[in-house]
Amino acid sequence: MAAERLAALHAAAPSALSSSPHGRRAARSSTALLPVALPAPRATLRAAPSRLLPQKAKAAGSGRSVRCMAASAAAAVASDAAELKAAREDIRELLETTHCHPILVRLGWHDSGTYDKNIKEWPQRGGANGSLRFDVELKHGANAGLVNALKLVQPIKDKYPNISYADLFQLASATAIEEAGGPKIPMTYGRVDVTGPEQCPPEGKLPDAGPSAPADHLRKVFYRMGLDDKEIVVLSGAHTLGRSRPERSGWGKPETKYTKNGPGAPGGQSWTAEWLKFDNSYFKEIKEKRDQDLLVLPTDAALFEDPAFKVYAEKYAEDQEAFFKDYAEAHAKLSNLGAKFNPPELYEPDAPPTTRAADLQTAALNFRTLHAHTTGHE
Repeated sequence: MAAERLAALHAAAPSALSSSPHGRRAARSSTALLPVALPAPRATLRAAPSRLLPQKAKAAGSGRSVRCMAASAAAAVASDAAELKAAREDIRELLETTHCHPILVRLGWHDSGTYDKNIKEWPQRGGANGSLRFDVELKHGANAGLVNALKLVQPIKDKYPNISYADLFQLASATAIEEAGGPKIPMTYGRVDVTGPEQCPPEGKLPDAGPSAPADHLRKVFYRMGLDDKEIVVLSGAHTLGRSRPERSGWGKPETKYTKNGPGAPGGQSWTAEWLKFDNSYFKEIKEKRDQDLLVLPTDAALFEDPAFKVYAEKYAEDQEAFFKDYAEAHAKLSNLGAKFNPPELYEPDAPPTTRAADLQTAALNFRTLHAHTTGHE
């Protein structure tokens, strides 16, 4: 089968979907997800013959050579560009039917947000490497509830095995922003996955919502990732999406007039009234603090209390176009933190791959055709 041929070139590590007690203060998530109906698998198109591989296999003595070419092609690309484009369409359908935009944004952020610029080795440096699929990392307090996000995207990963988890998490996050009305994120793909839970980062790399010195805490965490004050503020604006659930994080009300009827599972407290719409409402609401049904965490308030942060927060409250521009750049930067790309020349789903990336992918696909003709195995 075509899916099996694709899977043969991408050895993805098994995922961990078991739920477990976790939260910022060991809170237990009580959210139950309904099964997600995804569209039927698309037909896989065969690639045109490539000049990089012979078009006719020799009758004898070619098995070893074919296997060597398989290993070379398999190592060539972390994610298949065609599958990325197809997966994005499935993510769009998932967003339309489940309204899961906020948790998919969080999934991508929390996979990449463990990066430490002071550590050069991969994967010890953390970052966007797909490690969040393992149970040991899902149990980190800051990741409470993200097992539900993994359950949502796992069927897409199963359907498109030639996409790395690291790319899938970032693709889902960027697509969620765009589908909620946010800016187009200039994303690139080809991130390599870690292979086992022993490669997960230690707990404590992600921001806390209620530290004693919020501005200092934000700088400590984000500076470690190589981000600056402007990027701290503009990325905080993503809280225009979503809700905080006290059973997961220890913050927020059980429900408000904005969340009691969903969409999705009802409850929680949102930062904005239209919490599935990406705009600059977050900055306006934090600045005015007029609505008691809207959430303001200590780290949110710090954006208008700290003089350096306030410059940017005021700007984004007044100018949504400036917010969108700076947000798109910062989100793309965050999505690449710590990642190892293969091939090193990055590619976008909406644009043709670079020459090297295209050649490598064509070679890999052509090998699968050659292998099927030589061995009789699909």
